[in-house]
Amino acid sequence: MNVRGEMVQIGASDGAMSAYVSRPEGSGPFPGVLVIIEAFGLNQHIKGVADRIAREGYVALAPDLYYRSPDGVAAYDDLPKALQLMGALSDAKIVADVGAALAWLKDQPGVRKERVGITGFCMGGRTSFLAACHLPVQAAAPFYGGGIGRSFQTSERTPHPPIDDAAGIQCPMVLFYGDKDAFIPLDEVELVKSRLQQLGKQAEVVLYPGADHGFFCEERPSYHAPAAQDSWKRLLKLFDGALKQ
Repeated sequence: MNVRGEMVQIGASDGAMSAYVSRPEGSGPFPGVLVIIEAFGLNQHIKGVADRIAREGYVALAPDLYYRSPDGVAAYDDLPKALQLMGALSDAKIVADVGAALAWLKDQPGVRKERVGITGFCMGGRTSFLAACHLPVQAAAPFYGGGIGRSFQTSERTPHPPIDDAAGIQCPMVLFYGDKDAFIPLDEVELVKSRLQQLGKQAEVVLYPGADHGFFCEERPSYHAPAAQDSWKRLLKLFDGALKQ
């Protein structure tokens, strides 16, 4: 399926937030998917993921959560800059900004406003989980989101880990992790899994042997083809089942 991508502006809490939207050919209506950035920003990889999702019959929107920063993209080998950009965000601002992106997407002609999912990678994995706790999405697929089950730096910016808000999740979810991820200990993965089970949530936790942080991104040294390919199939199964009905 051919797609058309473009940059748009969305009214957010602190001004105009840039976003990349990719639309499939045809008038729809199509379900929507929010694609949340890695710590490295709204780069070509994230835009490519949005295009890839759009080719499957979704309107995909990738908001630039770093819109408050003048230079909101970091190279994959510039972790200090990525951490600085990520550290400027608060959970309250994240939920507000994702909420603005969700409202914009639902308001678009040709989008089924009652069928919108969310996925995200790295920082975006945590963000997509947090958003599912607070916003009306119909499916969520967080990839290697660190700090979901515990907070690395509890502060006014991140007052508690997102798992504390998990009772608010009202959608099916698949969470993807790699067992070689140095940023996310296996006990945190187990904590997230057990808490979601305790709450009776429709959630599956998938742990890939040999996969490291960033395993889905072919531009990173940690790319792990078997995990990337399998997680893509599972993501589509989740979205097709929850959003295309």
